[in-house]
Amino acid sequence: MNVNAIETTADSPAPGESQIVQPITKQDIVADLRALGVRSGSTLMVHTSLSALGWVVGGAQTVVEALQAVVGPEGTLVMPAQSWQLCDPAFLKQTPAEWWPVIRANQPFYDPAITPSQTMGAVAELFRTLPGALRSPHPHRSVAALGPNAEQIVASHPFDSPTGEQSPLGALVRLDADILLLGASSAKTTVLHLAEHRASYSGKHTVTNGAAVLVGGKREWVSWQEFAVRDDDFPQVVDAFGAQNGLVRTHQVGNATARLMPAHELVDFASDWFSKHR
Repeated sequence: MNVNAIETTADSPAPGESQIVQPITKQDIVADLRALGVRSGSTLMVHTSLSALGWVVGGAQTVVEALQAVVGPEGTLVMPAQSWQLCDPAFLKQTPAEWWPVIRANQPFYDPAITPSQTMGAVAELFRTLPGALRSPHPHRSVAALGPNAEQIVASHPFDSPTGEQSPLGALVRLDADILLLGASSAKTTVLHLAEHRASYSGKHTVTNGAAVLVGGKREWVSWQEFAVRDDDFPQVVDAFGAQNGLVRTHQVGNATARLMPAHELVDFASDWFSKHR
């Protein structure tokens, strides 16, 4: 993916995934997640591809319930809830430039309660609507969280530093969260953007973005400078991290390959890796 490209978590099988014929139940997913090493009481950032799991009885609802069952009431689940459709049209570059003033004047403002996520997948979109789920205030890069650590995770999300230390990604590292790729590619490991933020490498730069938000109860268009992210080398980082530290656990969950890794150690490793290899 190029710099500034939009992050996606497509509901499609990862390359090389084989197909199975039997239905996947909640009990199957729970058993497989426990075998992978997901711990009760943990804080868990989850990236999912529903269709990679196979034919799941109950679909996205079953996956969410299985995840809740595994971490238990003392655990905290976190998922991306990003809403790229609200980005500045000049950032997206998906429409003619002459449209941009009209878009900026009429784009809906970000509302954590109702703004849908985009390209995050069916499981993440359902998760953000659950009773009690909290959502961070960033109009583009929000995360949703549910559990004892949810408020701490979503409380701070600066517009101009969506992947920095004061973002939910920084909170996940401080909480020693685990990262679960549930059929999703390692290119979707969002916490690695914090490692980018920390690293020093050639070509690191900022870009302009903006959104419609409520300011004093009134809709306003605001703009800011933010760090330009990329994810094209994320799979290399995850592979190198696993090879060097042995901290990437892999197990089949349903029909999908799932990976579990510790956020703190991964970000520390990746910060150094980016500085050396980019």
